[in-house]
Amino acid sequence: MTYFKLKVLLTLVKIFNETKSLYMITNSDFNFQKNDAVTLELPFSEHIEELRQRIFHIFWIVLLLTCVALFEVKFLVKILELPVSNVKFFQLSPGEYFVSTVKIAFYTGLLFGTPFAIGQLILFLLPGLTKKETKVILPLLLSALCLFGLGLAFSYYALIPAALNFFLSYSDEVIEPLWSFDQYFEFILVLFYSTGLAFQIPIIQILLGLLNIVSAKQMIASWRYVILVSTIIGAVLTPSTDPLTQVLLSSAILLLYFSGVGILLLIKN
Repeated sequence: MTYFKLKVLLTLVKIFNETKSLYMITNSDFNFQKNDAVTLELPFSEHIEELRQRIFHIFWIVLLLTCVALFEVKFLVKILELPVSNVKFFQLSPGEYFVSTVKIAFYTGLLFGTPFAIGQLILFLLPGLTKKETKVILPLLLSALCLFGLGLAFSYYALIPAALNFFLSYSDEVIEPLWSFDQYFEFILVLFYSTGLAFQIPIIQILLGLLNIVSAKQMIASWRYVILVSTIIGAVLTPSTDPLTQVLLSSAILLLYFSGVGILLLIKN
């Protein structure tokens, strides 16, 4: 029995030595030096699968936040009604208010799910970015999120009250204000998102400058056209026709534009 064990052991040693010899021959061209930089690349199918999973996670987070907002929708309705006073809201059909509350809950879930979505986007892009690209793209994504929130706040505290008070004062002592809640919500929704998108102007400017498509000096030289375009954008993006709201949004666009030029100059220098 001992002889049999010894024979098996010698056979295993012989197989190991032959395998080692074969391995050294077939790998004789390799340079066995210390290499700290190791590049791991996933196949395209793995990237698609990772993207699918992250989109799936975003979907469930938005759905969860939408359900939470739907349970507290009366509180949200009261917040949306705060910018206007002395107005009675009504519904034109039996299910109009219900549909409006579902839309409010969905857009609230989408709004509060945006930071999570941007986080998932960063995690997806981060492995494929260089250190230099990471230093540029990550601050731009976070700045875009902050600017969008700032645009929502500017719309809620400045644009919406200005537009609604203008309409109320214009029809004062002539017509009693009775507004459809669904139309009121559509009005402020358009104003919310148009202002939030308009506040992305500095991000677009910085991207154009970093890609060397347009320089900061060219942006400054075209200030006359910027004033004209900002006036047109203010008139197009605001759902109301009152001049005060358009002037406020146009002024904000001009301020954002020249702020973007200043930030681009600082980055370039």
